[in-house]
Amino acid sequence: MVQSEDRKVAKDSVLLRNLPDRVVDALLSDAVSHQYSRAETVFLQGEKAQFIHIVVDGWVKLYRVAPNGNEAIVNVFTRSHSFGEAVSFKNGDYPVSAEAVTDCTLLLLPARSLVAMMKEEPDLCIAALASTFQHLHEMVSHLEQIKARTGAQRVADFLLDLSNCETGSCMVTLPYDKILIAGRLGMKPESLSRAFAKLQKVGVKIARNHAMISDIDALKEYTRADPASGWRKAQ
Repeated sequence: MVQSEDRKVAKDSVLLRNLPDRVVDALLSDAVSHQYSRAETVFLQGEKAQFIHIVVDGWVKLYRVAPNGNEAIVNVFTRSHSFGEAVSFKNGDYPVSAEAVTDCTLLLLPARSLVAMMKEEPDLCIAALASTFQHLHEMVSHLEQIKARTGAQRVADFLLDLSNCETGSCMVTLPYDKILIAGRLGMKPESLSRAFAKLQKVGVKIARNHAMISDIDALKEYTRADPASGWRKAQ
């Protein structure tokens, strides 16, 4: 039985937020809540995709391990984010592994329930497509950041995404360790340290797992700057 607070969090997900209550209730009637400890495996690459996962609390990372043993971070999800939809529709295998970054709670929604209801509820088909598109959009945006932004700009964007301030100063708590932050942003840990140092000139100070942003607007302006402008001035 899904608790009312868990249901509220799940209802905020892209997958469920626009569905009628009766459809949400029917889907969640088969869902189970599961708690994971930090560093615990949620599923492994190659396992049969049996569930769609919705994060109720905490953080989860999706990753792949390259033949040389290096870990590539695909995405990191938190409260009200869902993952595993597309592969579940095909009754395929997970193309990535998932691991709890922090202690977390997930709702596990059986894929068979979702697929069965999609045959009767057109709204659910649209919601599933919207959720899949959201993941694609985030991936394209992430690739664009890696290709077109400096490391410091990527870190600045990351901090802005975590902040809940529109203007002025803001204190941001880094949600997970800096090695994972570096991996998520396509950087090496030493590059992340250099990026943090560069952000000091726009008013960002890092102390343990907190970032103090002195001016949100200045940081936003920094992320919009053309990385090639400095090179052109040097010509």
